[in-house]
Amino acid sequence: MKEEHPAAWYVLRTQVKRERVAVANLRQLEGVETFLPRIRYLKTTRRGKIWWVEALFPGYLLAKFDHYNHSRLVTSVHGVSKIVAFGKNTPEVPVAFVEALKEEVEKYQDDAGDIVVGWKLEVGQEVEIAEGPFQGLEGQVLEIRPSAERVSLLLDFFGEEKPVELSLSSLILSGQDIPQELKANT
Repeated sequence: MKEEHPAAWYVLRTQVKRERVAVANLRQLEGVETFLPRIRYLKTTRRGKIWWVEALFPGYLLAKFDHYNHSRLVTSVHGVSKIVAFGKNTPEVPVAFVEALKEEVEKYQDDAGDIVVGWKLEVGQEVEIAEGPFQGLEGQVLEIRPSAERVSLLLDFFGEEKPVELSLSSLILSGQDIPQELKANT
């Protein structure tokens, strides 16, 4: 009979782009809990823009298990390379850290459990134009067309309000700093 030891959280190194495979296989093991936060974002490819999902920490995941009795079994799972260790020391991840991370991830999750990168824009919201000939002007959102990644704004030109259509990526929320990558281009 195996001696029971308390389960703890550990960082596992996965095979390249095999985080989800490792999680699926680890979940089949009794006494093993996993946590793999993922992000979802729009990525430009040759086929156009697509939604891309990847691990928040590529090549790593968190797993809770009894290290004494399950370490060999965990590392033999398809998709897992090793338990992260420093020499002979295999550090445990503090429970408070894992719980705080789970809480933070829950705030930004969509229905699939992924963190969606970007900010949500709403009609009537005030935004600032971050690039192009209208850079620095502020306007109110009139219409959002997410499929075309375009937005219609109401801008004040010399005392007269005019609607203007712009790229969604050229905007920032009013009162926020312009991202560093945009500042470099100005």
